[in-house]
Amino acid sequence: MSSRSRQLFEDAQCLFPGGVNSPVRAFRAVGGNPPFVKGGMGSRIWDEDGNEYIDYLGSWGPLILGHACPDVVRAVCEAAKGGTSFGAPTETESRLAWLVMEAFPSIELLRMVNSGTEAAMSALRVARGFTGRDFIVKLEGCYHGHSDGLLVKAGSGGLTFGIPDSAGVPAGYAELTLTLPFNDLDAVETLLRSRGDEIAAVIVEPIAANCGLIPPVPGFLEGLREQTETAGALLIFDEVITGFRVARGGAQELYGVQPDLTCLGKILGGGLPVGAYGGRQDVMECVAPQGPVYQAGTLAGNPLAMAAGIATLEGLRAEGVYESLEERAAQLEEELRSATNDAGVTMTLNRTGSVFCGFFAEGPVNDFSSAKRADADRYGRYFRAMLAEGVNLAPSQFEAGFVSLAHTEEDVALTGAAARRVLSAL
Repeated sequence: MSSRSRQLFEDAQCLFPGGVNSPVRAFRAVGGNPPFVKGGMGSRIWDEDGNEYIDYLGSWGPLILGHACPDVVRAVCEAAKGGTSFGAPTETESRLAWLVMEAFPSIELLRMVNSGTEAAMSALRVARGFTGRDFIVKLEGCYHGHSDGLLVKAGSGGLTFGIPDSAGVPAGYAELTLTLPFNDLDAVETLLRSRGDEIAAVIVEPIAANCGLIPPVPGFLEGLREQTETAGALLIFDEVITGFRVARGGAQELYGVQPDLTCLGKILGGGLPVGAYGGRQDVMECVAPQGPVYQAGTLAGNPLAMAAGIATLEGLRAEGVYESLEERAAQLEEELRSATNDAGVTMTLNRTGSVFCGFFAEGPVNDFSSAKRADADRYGRYFRAMLAEGVNLAPSQFEAGFVSLAHTEEDVALTGAAARRVLSAL
């Protein structure tokens, strides 16, 4: 590890729990200490010691246009000249909302918030308020932020550290969250048949992207749609990661299934903190001041975040954007498959669009249980060796990687060559 990053991390131990402001950044799942990032441009980042990396993290997904995209930077700078926050309505809020609704026909009204966590928390409150029911159903391994009640058999950091539940969450509140296996439609049908009149909503990542990457099996999302309608429960798609990434209209466009409510974030803010939830008009009309479900935010619709989001979503409207992303991501998948085959290493590669994950496990990996069988120690060795080769991947076996429009054929070729060297050594 570079000396300046090491010193900065040691200093940070006195300032932040574990030296970081989000758990996975501490590298405890993969070993070693994290490089401190000084800057980025396009597909590359540099640490405080000047080391350069091809970056497949992209701030955990938002930077689909690449680091420091000139259009996004320009938009943020121009917005800042007029003021950084007002706590009042602005035209930019409406401009971004129109871009969202254009891409997501299921969203008839929406509310801007400040994070994906806040979006999911608020959507569930709306679902409970609309239906008058208390229980929610979530799918094992799906992560919907760190609000109380959702840290039950969650993915992301909770899965990385082997902590499916969090201290500080009242048992009585957690009991209102019922968990079922992802991709197990029979289990959903059985529960909704017996307790459907108690269920306010089923919330799901339509592509589970916080326990690695697990696509839905054919018919799963369609079945969720049918079963929730029969039970009178709402279907909530958490598309914080998949929204605007696996397709412009997210997983619901890709699979042709429309939920009642959708949670968005990440790409929506172009790298700045933002989230949103929205959906059917009759459901969203429950939100204050129009309805009785209270939710508010001083910085919601922040003009800098709105400007970055508009610039990003406008960039994604260009012709051929998603074809280019698919081509580059497919090239990366082929390089990694070839590298594992050449090295004789067992790795299951899952990819949907520009999101990917390599599990050190026999395939298929199609649910929470099979993801947990992956060899996290081997992934840690792989991660550290790839980082030494100048390739930055997700610092956890149970997180996804991301391809951006800034990644080039050369980046992919260099990544494949590095993977061959590393996997052969493993």
